[in-house]
Amino acid sequence: MAFENPHNGRTMTGPTTVGAEFRVRGQVQGVGFRPAVWRVARRLGLAGAVLNDGAGVLIRVWGAADDISAFEAALLREQPPLARIESIQRTSVLEPSPSGPFVIAESHAGAVSTGIVPDAATCPECLAEVLDPANRRYRYPFTNCTQCGPRLSIVKAIPYDRAATSMAAFAMCAACRSEYEDPADRRFHAEPIACPACGPRVWLEDKNGRALQPRQGFDALTETAALLRAGRIVAIKGIGGFHLGCAATDAAAVANLRRRKRRYHKPFALMARDIDVVRAFTHVSAAEAALLSSPAAPIVVLDRRDDAPPLAPDIAPAQSTLGFMLPYTPLHHLVLRDFGGPIVLTSGNASDEPQCIANADARARLRDIADVWLMHDRDIVNRLDDSVARIVMNAPSVLRRARGWAPEPLRVPAELTAGARVLALGAELKSTFCLLAGDRAIVSQHLGDLKDAATHDDYRAALQLYRSLFDFDPEIIAVDMHPDYLSSQWGTTLGATLQVPVVSVLHHHAHVAAVLAEHGVALGAPPVLGIVLDGLGLGENGELWGGEFLRADYRSSKRLAAFAPVPLIGGERAMREPWRNAFAHLHQFIGWNEILLRYDTLDIVKFLQTKQPAILLRMMASGLNAPPASSAGRLFDAGAALLGICADAVSYEGQAAIELEARAAPRFAATRSGYPTSILENEIVRIGWRPFWEAMLDDLENGADRPVMAARFHRGIVDALAGLAARLCDAHGLGTVVLGGGVFQNRLLLEGVAHALHDHDLEVLLPRRVPANDGGISLGQAVIARAISRHS
Repeated sequence: MAFENPHNGRTMTGPTTVGAEFRVRGQVQGVGFRPAVWRVARRLGLAGAVLNDGAGVLIRVWGAADDISAFEAALLREQPPLARIESIQRTSVLEPSPSGPFVIAESHAGAVSTGIVPDAATCPECLAEVLDPANRRYRYPFTNCTQCGPRLSIVKAIPYDRAATSMAAFAMCAACRSEYEDPADRRFHAEPIACPACGPRVWLEDKNGRALQPRQGFDALTETAALLRAGRIVAIKGIGGFHLGCAATDAAAVANLRRRKRRYHKPFALMARDIDVVRAFTHVSAAEAALLSSPAAPIVVLDRRDDAPPLAPDIAPAQSTLGFMLPYTPLHHLVLRDFGGPIVLTSGNASDEPQCIANADARARLRDIADVWLMHDRDIVNRLDDSVARIVMNAPSVLRRARGWAPEPLRVPAELTAGARVLALGAELKSTFCLLAGDRAIVSQHLGDLKDAATHDDYRAALQLYRSLFDFDPEIIAVDMHPDYLSSQWGTTLGATLQVPVVSVLHHHAHVAAVLAEHGVALGAPPVLGIVLDGLGLGENGELWGGEFLRADYRSSKRLAAFAPVPLIGGERAMREPWRNAFAHLHQFIGWNEILLRYDTLDIVKFLQTKQPAILLRMMASGLNAPPASSAGRLFDAGAALLGICADAVSYEGQAAIELEARAAPRFAATRSGYPTSILENEIVRIGWRPFWEAMLDDLENGADRPVMAARFHRGIVDALAGLAARLCDAHGLGTVVLGGGVFQNRLLLEGVAHALHDHDLEVLLPRRVPANDGGISLGQAVIARAISRHS
């Protein structure tokens, strides 16, 4: 059989023509992969076809052997920006070559389960069109293609096509339809395709919902920039929710935003036109620039410059870092280009509420916060917060996984790919859930605090959507061991409804397993030492844990050591009032009477004397509303309080520790002597804190420099953790240490411990693609539940 190659005029006959089939798996549907394959095959003069099916992408090609080899190499080299090839399997095809050029074939009916790729930042090609006055999409804020634009934020159901998204309300014009149907066009089957003639529109409105169009030639995006310059607070509808924006250099506007939003201290995120603007305010390494400019376009935590132009002081109070992101939609690009400088861009809600996504909801809930609303008429189906990341030890580390990364699957180790389908429901704060089927773990976007009723509703709605999108019926449900977590309660209810077993997973074991899974550690690999530091989690025998050393693998964990427990005076109030932890630590390890004898002139001791210490002592002695906990988070609260940082109360989770880290950062690298600790040999090894607090109180009494003290605080904990870890690894024959838990989002602590462990010749695994905090718990629960089910 012979066919005419339309590109080079060669005629290939049977003896010189070979056939090959390529099975491509990974994130290869809905990202322009088939057109990319089509272009390569046409360029090389190959015959055959490419199609989507339930397993990914299937390609069959015929041509000269060298051309097919070149084709295989090009698949990896020329894959679209949003594609993630996990494997390519090649087999020979013996049947004869078809006639005609290479084509894109129809997907197999009923077999396609494309899944959904994450929303992606505007690609350079689309941005160039938006900025080109001669292009029909000039200044069009909803321009997108297969390489960029909304995905998860607009999808309602599967299969992923326009009819199943919020773009169904917009009928394509002839020009868009032509692009959509042309395999040579980068908008081939780009489901959110749109242009000014047929797509969504944008407008400005006031507090009364009246559209603002005061003059001929009025441009809503240019006017938005002018309003920001005039000190107004603008509610901006984005891709995954509303934001509240104001000029970052306008102190009055930023202060008004804090007051109206009731967010008094937590840092605001910033958006800048380009990296040059970001560099004016922060230090930006090559790795940080790459992260800022990636398709995920997260908020990136960066170190401030000392010589930066002035910003409003209320943007990030008491912080040495700023969180910057770059524009990730054409709408943001156009507003920022018109505005010029950086803007505050924070979630569109009052403090602790879910972000608004619907126009009517934004009008109602943001009425007392915003001055004006930049609206559009493309519905946001799925709420997506901005992702947050930072560079740790020269590589990205995710702090919040949401827009741009969810729901990209994580591949689990080969030995864990077979087994039951597991639905893991995560923790209660920073909640996520995880769907584990085959070799893929799909972790949801960050959903927030389930104690908020609206967030809990979102969580359940998102879970229902994910189960539909990924055609997922669980065979096991995994929950946190804490029975009072709303996620655990919902999992128990769901398990009864679906008649599937529910597995309770130890909180801190899940932290370790999440890191093992994302690093591809094999099921049969030797156990590791997990150091898990967080605020609180339920441990064995009803104990409250938070500073733990675990010998762990996927199937089991054993507590080898821990921080010495200290009462949480007032229970949950101890999480909001750091002075309670300072008092508990000082009395537990030194004794309040001795503190009064030795340190009564110190400000912190005088302050604690005003807090009715006799009552506190009785609470500690009786255990009444003062349960013991080995919490690392409360240790940091105590240290902050001693230094006068947030001693009375915090206004957001982790504030005291974050400000303590900021105080320590300038002096940490030069600090070699940390505050000393002790080792208490009880039923398990405990880290004791008497010498630590005595040395710190002595420094206070001697008038030591507070940043130096904050650095010594961190260095002492680093030394204690690394020294005990090395001892435990030696005693138990362990060679790898896993670091996890929300306290390890402290970069000084994380990098300090990792470097010290490397000095002990130990391998260290850090959280990278899933957060160290409870946002990664669901992944750990899922792999533990599957590993246990395979073993039983």
